[in-house]
Amino acid sequence: MHDDQLLPAEPGTRAIARELYRHAKDLPLISPHGHVDPAILADDKPFPDPARLIVVPDHYVTRMLASQGIPPASLGVPSLDGTEVETDGRTIWRRLAANWHLFRGTPSRLWTEGVLSSVFGVDGPLNAGTADDVYDAIAARLADPEFRPRALFERFNLESLATTESPLSDLGAHAKLAADGWGGPGGRVITTFRPDDLVDLDWPGWGERVAQLGAATYAEFLDRLRERRQAFIAAGATSSDHGHPSAATLALSAGEAAALFDRALRGRPDDGDAERFRAHMLVEFARMSVEDGLVMQLHPGAVRNHNAALFARHGRDVGGDIPGPTEYVNALRPLLDAFGTDPRFRIVLYTLDETVFTRELAPLAGGYPAVFLGAPWWFLDSPEGLRRFREAVTETAGFYNTSGFVDDTRAFCSIPVRHDVARRIDAGFLARLVAEHRLPLDEAAETIADLAYHLPKRVFQRTVHTGESA
Repeated sequence: MHDDQLLPAEPGTRAIARELYRHAKDLPLISPHGHVDPAILADDKPFPDPARLIVVPDHYVTRMLASQGIPPASLGVPSLDGTEVETDGRTIWRRLAANWHLFRGTPSRLWTEGVLSSVFGVDGPLNAGTADDVYDAIAARLADPEFRPRALFERFNLESLATTESPLSDLGAHAKLAADGWGGPGGRVITTFRPDDLVDLDWPGWGERVAQLGAATYAEFLDRLRERRQAFIAAGATSSDHGHPSAATLALSAGEAAALFDRALRGRPDDGDAERFRAHMLVEFARMSVEDGLVMQLHPGAVRNHNAALFARHGRDVGGDIPGPTEYVNALRPLLDAFGTDPRFRIVLYTLDETVFTRELAPLAGGYPAVFLGAPWWFLDSPEGLRRFREAVTETAGFYNTSGFVDDTRAFCSIPVRHDVARRIDAGFLARLVAEHRLPLDEAAETIADLAYHLPKRVFQRTVHTGESA
């Protein structure tokens, strides 16, 4: 990786960006939203072969290859329908290497090459001719105790890593982490409360999961969710996360909500009940956040399982989702009317629809003290997406109504690379403001440190009833 990677090309601005990047590059990493399996760190076993570490679980990678006719089964992605899948890691790796040209210009190439270089010390090109050499070099390092998960966690300078679990999780991995001094409140590895599978009536098996929660009525449903939130807080949670199809919110009366819930449990919901229940539950979760201090995150706009054939064969979260247009101003009004100015409430908004950054999200963050803007997410967490985000929202929302970078990844080894990309992009953006005499250099240096470290640490901190931070 070049020292000036992603920094501005103009020499004068690049020199400023280098200085600003120096203020951020070695700061600890705060990872307040992600999907790393906590068992990886709880068990601290050696990682599997290079393919199962870097290719198989990364839907950014398998999605691109699938778009060129390389089926996920041939890349080792587990199937649900009995389709035979490739099990030989070297074969999977060779397929990636032979098609590495497909990733030119993509963030997946940037992240993967960063992982190969900065984590595993492999600096040569990846192609069909080098595939085996690169595979063997990574495999040799994976056998070294210094490349076990907890050792890498330390090397990555990770101060805090949040994972994401369903309320139905027993949080066993987090209990093990806490017993080892790694988890619990203030721990290095914490959980996040993600209740989508219990509030989305369209998600197959909803009724069975509600029964597993132990709720037969709407009132019991709310009580059990509050209890589970307390269990998550005991496991270190500072936030909840909600991945709804839309940003719609709705304040139903208790009677209306109970009637809707009962219809759904009987298997006879009305048209529109699923969207109305999701929207209502966002308001209820905001109410719970006021009570228990969890920061609320909203990730709307993904059209889940758009590729029906991929979903049928391999299930969820394997690259079959597509962004959709998302409206926020009217959708969030019921929730913000109730809690938008409450000092006990904080919500971080994300989007997959960057057309709303300037028109809707930045003004909302600039108009409500409870609202913060989350970093570009998923299809937008690229160098250009990060640049466009700063350009779109800063004039209206400033820097301090944003929440800092989130890596949102399952790929543990890519975390430091992704944060480094964000820090370089912010260095370039701030350098332009300095070069244009819009911001003094000392203030820009303070700002990049805030964006990289201090803001996410503050925004994602749970607030207790006294007004003090937990």
